[in-house]
Amino acid sequence: MKSLNGPNRHCPPSGKGDVGPIVRHGFYKTGWGQRRRYQCQTCGKTLCSTTGTPYYRLQHRRPTFDEVAALSVEGFNKSAIARVKQITWNTVHRWLERAAACCRRFSHRKIKGLSIAELQADEIRTIVGSKEQQIWVFVVIDVSTRLWPSTVVGKRSYRNTLDLFRDVSNRMNPQLVPLITTDGFKFYERVIGRVFGPACVYGQVIKTRRNDRVVRVDRRVVIGAGRLRQALRRSEDSEKLNTSFVERLNLTIRQSSAYLGRRTICQARWKERLEDHLELLRCHYNFVRPHRALKFGQEVRTPARQAGLTNRALILREIFSSRLLLVWSNNSLFLLFDSARPITPAARGAALAA
Repeated sequence: MKSLNGPNRHCPPSGKGDVGPIVRHGFYKTGWGQRRRYQCQTCGKTLCSTTGTPYYRLQHRRPTFDEVAALSVEGFNKSAIARVKQITWNTVHRWLERAAACCRRFSHRKIKGLSIAELQADEIRTIVGSKEQQIWVFVVIDVSTRLWPSTVVGKRSYRNTLDLFRDVSNRMNPQLVPLITTDGFKFYERVIGRVFGPACVYGQVIKTRRNDRVVRVDRRVVIGAGRLRQALRRSEDSEKLNTSFVERLNLTIRQSSAYLGRRTICQARWKERLEDHLELLRCHYNFVRPHRALKFGQEVRTPARQAGLTNRALILREIFSSRLLLVWSNNSLFLLFDSARPITPAARGAALAA
């Protein structure tokens, strides 16, 4: 514990004498009373319990920040959140930017080593700025765990399709080759053949619509036709090629995002805003929100819990505080969440109460 360091990455982890590098350094006043301040003995910089988290210099209660993020992923637009919480629109916008940046780092760090048996991919069409500027949201789902491992926002192009599957491949166990199902988009075949090679099983489901109704469904195997039956036996959810699970994920995304609702006036004005919101939504969907399809007895698991990334459902406070965890001892130290040390329930409770 005495070798642990603060959030200053350029400060070497060394203390003075028998105490650690982080020591108590008085208090500072807030609207809700005094809070403890700390100092690094190596570099002399002072810090508080929220340094390195979205709560830093918040000027509001942390539960209010959490509620704003939760309302955002339940389909509320920024103006509605500002009216409900009685704060300004600019404050809501700034808070959601902080929350999205934290969720992006958290997802990137946690989603890895996936054991995927079946993948489904699809795209969601929306607009950015004006109706003439169409943009696509590429999504992919691990069918067995309902995990949403990656997403890409941009043009419906070969490059973005390649970025999506490369990112998924980097987060998978390289020894496993999944069953992959998509629609008939022309770049999928080239990209999947390039990323996963001939060892995978890849099929397409092509739907013919007339008057907004599906009148015909064609299924064809593009790669690994001889291994399709074996791949379907390994899958616990699919008896034939389908895209039902990723289409249900598309519906969840549309219902949870004010930017993506149909016939909405709340479409994103910039691509970066849409990407930020999707990162916040993806983290909430994977780690916080229980999935009703993952019910085992009385327990309803989150996709991350089912995938083995966590051992329970998280809350937004834990995700936003994941940068640093305060551990109470004779000398107050900051324990990095990224470390391999197990976190005791007492330490976790002290951090959430800080």
